[in-house]
Amino acid sequence: MTNQRSSMSLRLTEEKLLCLDQTQLPHIENWVDGTDPRSMESIIKNLQVRGAPLIGVAAALCLGLYWKQKRPAPEEFRRLSLLLRESRPTAVNLMIAVDRLLRVHELSPENTFNEALKIFDEDVLLCEKIAQMGESVIEDGDGILTHCNTGGLATVGIGTALGVITKSFEKKKKIHVYVDETRPLLQGGRLNTWELEQGKVPYTLICDNMAGFLMSKGKIHKVIVGADRIAMNGDFANKVGTYSLAVLCHYHRIPFYTAAPVTTLDGQCESGDQIPVEQRKPEEVLMSWAPKTAKVWNPSFDVTPAELVTGWILDKGVLNWNDIKNGKLRELV
Repeated sequence: MTNQRSSMSLRLTEEKLLCLDQTQLPHIENWVDGTDPRSMESIIKNLQVRGAPLIGVAAALCLGLYWKQKRPAPEEFRRLSLLLRESRPTAVNLMIAVDRLLRVHELSPENTFNEALKIFDEDVLLCEKIAQMGESVIEDGDGILTHCNTGGLATVGIGTALGVITKSFEKKKKIHVYVDETRPLLQGGRLNTWELEQGKVPYTLICDNMAGFLMSKGKIHKVIVGADRIAMNGDFANKVGTYSLAVLCHYHRIPFYTAAPVTTLDGQCESGDQIPVEQRKPEEVLMSWAPKTAKVWNPSFDVTPAELVTGWILDKGVLNWNDIKNGKLRELV
């Protein structure tokens, strides 16, 4: 097993873990050093690295490399692990990855770094399986709307929702992608467009509040989004604005899917009511045009109830509402 790993977003060498600064995309491709856990905490909090699967992998690689280089005392390693674990509260992949690394470290410290490499490799395979499963729901000629960024910038593989879409394009299906800009940080407008341009996938960028009107014109045949945490009843958290899309799809009778790996399933969370929703800084909404004294409510995520979901595209298959009611999600945890 080679010690080096590389993806669209991460570069692991023998000495460093470098992260593509996603806040500067699409115009500047700048790599920042995330080798030290304290630096990685800041990188994750500032969304330089983001996307539920990616932050889990990034945290694991950071901790694994730090142990390999520094051999910290068990108490210090645990303290730094918990620092990263708490850097983003909603995306459960982060907690799952850090907890897994801590368990291995407590049993056999020498296996810490290799376990981090396994987490990287598994995410690549999970993404590929999600794309293979999800490609079956996309038909030739589909107009597909997606929200936030769920491609290679959000994982270390080909992505989740965007991976499904790009895989379908690679299979020569004639599709057109409608990209929500995804406010307030424009992760669709900045990041999805960057990835789709690289893959030469045809797309159109729209503002978030245009989706309903576009649906009424018959341009949208599917909506596929990612997830940051999926509860056992099928409710899921994703970038704020996802719930609105689910409601619009329900009214317009458009299939609505979420795509995610098993690392996004939270076996301790029975319903969406238990999912913590991160609140972001007001400045992300105020930008430069609003009065600085304006009161702001800025949740980073919202929660979509399971009854609005057509299907859950997982690496184990595409589940429907009956599968969810019969407890299939719990079998996968």
